[in-house]
Amino acid sequence: MAKPGADLTPEPPGPRARGIRDVRELRDLRGLRRAAARTLVRCSRGMMAPWTRFGLLVAVLAAGIALVLAWHPQQLLTHGWPPRTSGATAVLVFAVAYGVATVVFVPRPLLNAAAGALYGIHAGLPAAIGGTVLGAGLAFLLGRFLGRDAVRPLLRGRFVLSLDRQLSRHGFRSTLALRLFPGVPFAAANYAAALSRIRLAPFLTATAAGSAANTAAYVVAGARAASPTSPAFLLALGFLGVTAVAATAFARRRTRGAPAPADGLGDALGDGLGKWPDEAPGDEPCEVSGPADAATPPAESA
Repeated sequence: MAKPGADLTPEPPGPRARGIRDVRELRDLRGLRRAAARTLVRCSRGMMAPWTRFGLLVAVLAAGIALVLAWHPQQLLTHGWPPRTSGATAVLVFAVAYGVATVVFVPRPLLNAAAGALYGIHAGLPAAIGGTVLGAGLAFLLGRFLGRDAVRPLLRGRFVLSLDRQLSRHGFRSTLALRLFPGVPFAAANYAAALSRIRLAPFLTATAAGSAANTAAYVVAGARAASPTSPAFLLALGFLGVTAVAATAFARRRTRGAPAPADGLGDALGDGLGKWPDEAPGDEPCEVSGPADAATPPAESA
């Protein structure tokens, strides 16, 4: 029992007790850091999961489509570009807006005609082609990094697998063929290429080369829309009509032909357009598995 009047204040801890307490606090701090690091790793793994990235892609596209529906890009043909932007700045802004709009499935013919109507042929054509390449690159990168790992294992069906095989083996020439046909949806071709093994450089090069003629026709038509009887307008419409009829006739010829070969779409994109070179610039080497066909022995003489 403490004596009356005794000092009840606890004695301060000694050096050994303070050292033990500091060690415990340091261990607790290290444990918190490790727990935080493990939490970050789990969160990063969850964010890098294929279906999480695919959900992010769907959210980005849905937000872009909502913005397009609220903006009404067709008003460019009636109201023009904002008056505060003019000259080279306006052309550059239009090219960027063109590329972003194609990512969310805005039709390119509308944008091409708007480029010609707003800036004429000389400025509208570079803006349209630049926006085409930019939009193809953006869609390709979004599909490659956010959607490919989730969607590629689900590819089924002869047509889809043949398209994937052709784009993976002969990326440049297959993309060039897809761009030359006016009926192939631009955004769909971009995302289909993103799911394949084609590299970005040959994809963009083939996009620029294959889309130039069709884009120029729409730009000329938009620039000369005020005088529909002018030779330039009539030539542009004639070119668009001829390419559409040729593509339709080619598709019907392929569907009405003999039984489709094993590489049905490959023939449609390659041999159906003529004799292609063995390799186009940027194509990846074609790897074929399985034994080679045995040579047919000569017939014996009677």
